[in-house]
Amino acid sequence: MQGKTAASRNLASCHICLKLADASLHECPRCGEPLHLRKSNSLQRTLALLVTACVLYIPANILPIMVTDQFGNSTDSTILGGVVLLIDMGSVPIAAIIFIASVMVPLGKLIALFYVCWSVGTGRTTDPRQRTVLYRAAELIGKWSMVDVFVVSILVALVHLTGLLVILPGAAAVAFAGVVIVTIVAAESFDPRMIWDQQDVINE
Repeated sequence: MQGKTAASRNLASCHICLKLADASLHECPRCGEPLHLRKSNSLQRTLALLVTACVLYIPANILPIMVTDQFGNSTDSTILGGVVLLIDMGSVPIAAIIFIASVMVPLGKLIALFYVCWSVGTGRTTDPRQRTVLYRAAELIGKWSMVDVFVVSILVALVHLTGLLVILPGAAAVAFAGVVIVTIVAAESFDPRMIWDQQDVINE
């Protein structure tokens, strides 16, 4: 059976104007941009970025994300510590939002992207549609994990207006922002068309 992907027919889509053209042309006949069947070194770059995100994820959860100073007494709060504090204060819905957006979403996105990379690297051929949906979901929800950084920023701005309490962002805020940014770049670096390449080989 003949392959069904454009790559099997040596056709490449321009990443600028999306024109489908013969990859042997090397340049898009419409806009002149270079043509590539697949993003170069996509799997390797994605894995390198994911490992970097995992390294940043450790200090993001261990170091304090905010420092509270009230009348000279400083208190450090980690992400999980802040969630527990909100629960103790009776703000369970807010604590749930922070926990899901700041812990579950980044971790889930890392696991999803590692799985997709593993499936491509090992030549897994089952359920390419489900893996594509998984990748699209990870790409979509990853940006929402910045909510914890936004909460700290808003708290810093609001509390400074009172003059009674000072809240400063901790080192974890920088590491956490780094995790979000690196995972976003990792998702963009991955070429989801690779998921279907092995399937195309089987269909030939």
